[in-house]
Amino acid sequence: MKDNNQQNSTINWYPGHMVKTKRKIIENIGLIDVVYELIDARLPLSSKIKDANDYIKGTHRFLIMTKKDLCDLEVTKKWIQMYEDLGYTVLLMDLENNKDFLQLIDLTKKVMEEEQQKRKKKGLKEKEIHALVMGIPNVGKSTLINKLAGKKVANTGNRPGITKNINWLKTNLGILLLDTPGMLWPKIENNEEALALASTAAIKSEILNMTDIGGYLVSFLKNNYPQILEKRYNIEVDKEDPVEIMDEIGRKIGACKHGETDYEKVSLHVYNDVVNGSIKGVTFDIWKANY
Repeated sequence: MKDNNQQNSTINWYPGHMVKTKRKIIENIGLIDVVYELIDARLPLSSKIKDANDYIKGTHRFLIMTKKDLCDLEVTKKWIQMYEDLGYTVLLMDLENNKDFLQLIDLTKKVMEEEQQKRKKKGLKEKEIHALVMGIPNVGKSTLINKLAGKKVANTGNRPGITKNINWLKTNLGILLLDTPGMLWPKIENNEEALALASTAAIKSEILNMTDIGGYLVSFLKNNYPQILEKRYNIEVDKEDPVEIMDEIGRKIGACKHGETDYEKVSLHVYNDVVNGSIKGVTFDIWKANY
């Protein structure tokens, strides 16, 4: 297993469709009334597209924190406050929760109210609101789009790269959606950020070594959420060495043979538990007051 304390590494995973997506957004931004920028509530900083401000500035933006049911609310709410202090309209959402969904629709229409009133006075019909949906891979864009459309118009799944094309999608809510593939930035230079993104399936797990991802997850949970590890795997987290904890998990899940732990299998098991939501109540971006 590699040393997960390494701070600087360059991960290059910037497929051609991501380059095309950025170009198309820039080309269409003049048509957009509102932006739904999705970020993962477990990664309030790491999952935010780094250069988004460069090409969507001037457009009203909703910062939608998805996976509300999986994050550590106490930590994530500190990030929400920070973004609100910066002027963002932030919504912490469970995309399957109708109350959260209706709040988004109400706020969207409220933002457009002044323009709609002007059109009404001129005798024009109400404008169909053009909304851009953007975010990193596996952050919930397709789930939100299907909810807005009232039917399945976009494929969903806990893996990156499902949506490859840019599409305009109609809804019955007076909103026309511009659906975009998941985007990242050309180079992820911080190793811990890369591992956190990989741990939530924003980066394909094949880009990094699975045992590195597993080692990162066990180390992070041991240091920050030991009770979650204990409860999930019925173990006592009283060891300093994460490898020993992985050995314990291996024994519990049948990943040990002749005294040897299959770290790949343990890592994949813990990774799947995070991705499918069996491990929840975790925010990977630890709050620091100097952000």
